[in-house]
Amino acid sequence: MRDLVAAEWRKIWTGRAWWALGLSAALLCVLADAGYLTQALDQLPKGTTTEADLTSTLVQGWFMVELVAALATMLAVTREFSNGAICRTALLGGGRGRVLTAKLVAAAGTGAVYALAAGAAAAASPWLFLAGRAWHPQWTTTTTWTLLGVMLVILVGALWGSLLGIVIRQQVVAIVVLLLSTWLVSEGLLRLAPKIGRFTIDEAMAAVYRSGNDGVLPIPWALVVLAAWIVVAGVAGRTLFLRRDLP
Repeated sequence: MRDLVAAEWRKIWTGRAWWALGLSAALLCVLADAGYLTQALDQLPKGTTTEADLTSTLVQGWFMVELVAALATMLAVTREFSNGAICRTALLGGGRGRVLTAKLVAAAGTGAVYALAAGAAAAASPWLFLAGRAWHPQWTTTTTWTLLGVMLVILVGALWGSLLGIVIRQQVVAIVVLLLSTWLVSEGLLRLAPKIGRFTIDEAMAAVYRSGNDGVLPIPWALVVLAAWIVVAGVAGRTLFLRRDLP
C-alpha cells in the first residue's frame, strides 16, 4: 500500500499543474488581502474596524487556496480517466478498493501540504502587509481559530476535489461543476434560500473559516455538514468506482 500511495502522490505532484495552481492561489490571496487592507485603512481612523479585526481578515483571505487544492487532486484523478490509464492502475494496484484508498490518502496528504503552506503564509501576512504602517497586527484567539479554519477547509477541499473527480470522471465537466458550485450555486442559494444554501459544502466551509457571511451555520454544525458531504461523496465515489466499468 505504501508504494501505491507513493505512486498516487507522484501523479498529483508531477508536471506543472501543481505549482501553476499554487502561484495563482498565492497571487489571488495577496490581491484579496491588499483589497481588504485598502478598505481597512479608511476604516481604522474612524473606529469602524480594529487592528484585531484586520489581522483576522488578512489571515482569512488565504482560504482561496482550498479551491487550488481541490483542483490539483481533481486533475490528477480525471486525467487518468481521460487517457484510459485508470484500468492499468486498477490492475497493477491490486484491486479497485486499494487504488481508491491510495488516491484518497494521497489527496489528504496533498491537502495537508497546501494547508501548511497557506497557514504559514496566512500567519505571516498581517506583519507583511502592515509593515511600516501606523497600525500593527493584534493576534487574538479569534485569529488563531480563523487560521485553523482556513487550514481545515483546504484539507477538506483536497478530499472533495478528488471525490468529485472519481464521481464525475470527465475532466472538463468536473472542473465546471466545482467552479460553478463554488462561485455561483452556493452563494446564490444562500441569498435566495438561506435555509438551504447554508447546508452547501462551500457555505459550511465559509462558516468554518469565519467569513462573516450572514446566515451561515454555527461552526460546530458547519463541521458536521462538512463531514456529511465528504461521507456522502465518499460512499458515492466508492460505489461508482467499484461497480461502474472503467474507461
